[in-house]
Amino acid sequence: MPIPLSRPPIDDEIKGAVLAAIDSRQYILGPQCRAFEEEFARYNGAKHAVLTSSATSALWMTLKAFGVKSGDEVLVPSHTAFPTVEAICFAGAVPIFVDVDDSYTVDVRDAAVKATPRTVGFVPVHLYGHPADLPAIQRLCAERSLWLMEDCAQAHGAAWQGRKVGSFGRAGAFSFYPSKNLTVMGDGGLLVTNDDDVAARCRRIRDHGRLNKDVHAEVGFNLRFNDIQAAVGRVLLRRLDAMNDHRRALAARYVTGLAGLPLLLPTERPGARHVYHLFVVRTPRRDELARFLKDTGIATGSHYPVPCHKQPAVEHLSAPALERTERIVTEILTLPISAGHTEAEVDEVVAAVRQFFGG
Repeated sequence: MPIPLSRPPIDDEIKGAVLAAIDSRQYILGPQCRAFEEEFARYNGAKHAVLTSSATSALWMTLKAFGVKSGDEVLVPSHTAFPTVEAICFAGAVPIFVDVDDSYTVDVRDAAVKATPRTVGFVPVHLYGHPADLPAIQRLCAERSLWLMEDCAQAHGAAWQGRKVGSFGRAGAFSFYPSKNLTVMGDGGLLVTNDDDVAARCRRIRDHGRLNKDVHAEVGFNLRFNDIQAAVGRVLLRRLDAMNDHRRALAARYVTGLAGLPLLLPTERPGARHVYHLFVVRTPRRDELARFLKDTGIATGSHYPVPCHKQPAVEHLSAPALERTERIVTEILTLPISAGHTEAEVDEVVAAVRQFFGG
């Protein structure tokens, strides 16, 4: 049987929740959405959670609520999915691209060098499920009077010294895309914040800037969420910690099985709880290995082969080179992992990789 890169959960409980939401005939920002927001906020230790159409929307709305204006600079790692940068650009700000450290998350020392008097904020990304260096990020933000907006799109349930990501800054954004640690079987996103004004502004922006059905306080957009997907999210939120534990067990199995090969394996920084949205390895023979695994029926990915600062959409910014980012993107390879994968499948991938390297 082919082994996919990710396998979202589908079972009778999820199907039952969907059917119940359909039968309720309340589909947009209804009772399922309100309950999901309350439950996610409680899970993440936040006062507010605001559902929206994607993590990109969550980031953009929050930046607008922060008062970001044209010409403001925002620190952001280049090694991330481009939507992180896209949200900054749509908010009118200028992304200032920062290199990464050995955990593939933002290098705070490089961020300190890149900050200028025009820099207003920092959007670190908890990439692949590993928290960025939050204490160092918080110190930099305090020293430079920057707001902190965490991109948690790949890190539901990840933590630093027991405290969940998304709770360290002024706000945090999450994605529910099907491959994520917590999905709603489609696109979707959410922001968490303890700031009453930010939450209220984002609730307006996601619904055409409305104060009520007939009065629009500002120009917003349709970035609403729906009750069918919220019903799925509520079921899977209850399972999130267990699903993350399973991902961590599979990652440990990979690390044991792939030990001794000429392959750089992911590590977990002391104090961090990695939730392994992705299991990413590095080898100069990345393309050869990917082709070999494909031929054996094993899917792989590359997250992300083109750094954000090299994307055509932002070439007008003439961003400087980022040595580590530009090197690792030629070597990174994502192996299959999800809460839906089995130990036997991981063992099959391990055997194939060992065969490739002659191990």
